[in-house]
Amino acid sequence: MKTKKPKKNRFKIVLNEALGETSGCKILEDTDTGINYLYHFDTFGAGLTVLIDEEGEPLIAPEK
Repeated sequence: MKTKKPKKNRFKIVLNEALGETSGCKILEDTDTGINYLYHFDTFGAGLTVLIDEEGEPLIAPEK
């Protein structure tokens, strides 16, 4: 019988801000690539976009 490895979360929440009762923003970090994303949600929907640096490249979290 094959043993299952514990599942690692692919994304971690770096910042979580509520902007009201039903809206807010989160910054998510992809733990595999280090790339950061902005996730915004409200009553009418949600959106996700990659954060970019000054040169237009994906914003990558500094290594620890």
